Amino acid sequence: MFALEIVVLLGVALVACGALARRYPIAPAILLVLVGVLVGFVPHLRQAQLPPEVVLLVFLPALLYWESLTTSLREIRNNLRVVVLTSTVLVAATAAAVAAAAHGLGLAWGPAWVLGAALAPTDATAVGVLAGDLPRRTVTVLRAESLVNDGTALVLYGLAVGVTVGEQQLTGWHVTWLLAWSYLGGVLAGGLIGLLSWQVRRRMDDPMLESIAMLVTPFAAFLLADAAHASGVLAVVVCGLFMSQVTPRITAAATRQIALPFWALSTTVLSSALFLLVGVSAQSAFRELNSTSIVRAIVDVLVVTAVVIGRWVWVYTTPYLIRMLDRRPAQRLRRVPARQRTVSAVAGFRGAVSLAAVLAVPHTLDSGAPFPDRDLMVLIACGVIVLTLLQALLLPSVVRFARLPVDTSVAEELQFADEYSLDAAIEALEATRQRARQR
Repeated sequence: MFALEIVVLLGVALVACGALARRYPIAPAILLVLVGVLVGFVPHLRQAQLPPEVVLLVFLPALLYWESLTTSLREIRNNLRVVVLTSTVLVAATAAAVAAAAHGLGLAWGPAWVLGAALAPTDATAVGVLAGDLPRRTVTVLRAESLVNDGTALVLYGLAVGVTVGEQQLTGWHVTWLLAWSYLGGVLAGGLIGLLSWQVRRRMDDPMLESIAMLVTPFAAFLLADAAHASGVLAVVVCGLFMSQVTPRITAAATRQIALPFWALSTTVLSSALFLLVGVSAQSAFRELNSTSIVRAIVDVLVVTAVVIGRWVWVYTTPYLIRMLDRRPAQRLRRVPARQRTVSAVAGFRGAVSLAAVLAVPHTLDSGAPFPDRDLMVLIACGVIVLTLLQALLLPSVVRFARLPVDTSVAEELQFADEYSLDAAIEALEATRQRARQR
């Protein structure tokens, strides 16, 4: 009965928050977080906690796969340097900065690095939901960054947890090998599952069976990479990007009529459930704090949030370094004015991956002692997630300040598609007329 209550609550919250978001300029995700906080005050409903492994192994592959299918690979290639730098170097720099700040606030280096790795990646779901009305290039870069950076962050997270609990030793070669294999293994696993899915689906003529094969694909990619101790996140992303290129050639209209509405609905429900979970977890973290005072915890949350939002420093330094090193005309054409970069700086939302990672921190060390300051880490992570999501309230004002140019890329591509389809139809008619004459 409890599970049924949660399903009804989620449905009502989703409908109500969506209706309010249409009436008032507030993102539904922020309203869902607020509903989650309120739900946490009800003793019977505050038990609505998803195990972290469910978020990482069930929710995350589905959401990442859909984001990958709907992200332009061509745009990623055009902005590949920015995506690679933000999904690797920026993640490591953010994790180190958060770890240093947390250590300065009193956490030991081990827990501090665990917290830093958990909060380093931006969230693909939050970016897709909260930044969906931005220009296409900005959204593509933000989504591509958030799709790839989870792999880097989770490797750092696994190392930090392993060293803290005493399971492994930290060496330079060990870290380098884990990072290299995480990326290489993830790419290979995602590519292999993508090829298999492509070959299987191209031989199917049953729309329902093909839709089921599409549903299984991201979980198979994640499972294969995880079994090889590589990045399951990167495997899902690579598989999704590959399938986004081949799917239009092998998918019939009947299959699209089934699969696309299903994926749109299911991912909306899953992402809404995660935002609701963020609110519940944040409220529970404040209630269950035992290792320190609420005042100190709030100060810690504000300090770490300020460090996380410090991506402003990255946004306003690396472009100038790139301009110094790369003076090609093509690079100059892709330069973004300083005002427009404020949008990317504000859109550094944290979400489900950070929450699942910090909730998955073990309760005890190998020695049997409690994991130091685990309750404070959960509280800080939840607070940072909520505060970064609240940045979405500033996005309309930031967009006006940025004076973004009118984005006509989507309209231009739709016009190109219409022209291409019309030319193909005319050629098909001419070929049909020629065959009819020959008869």
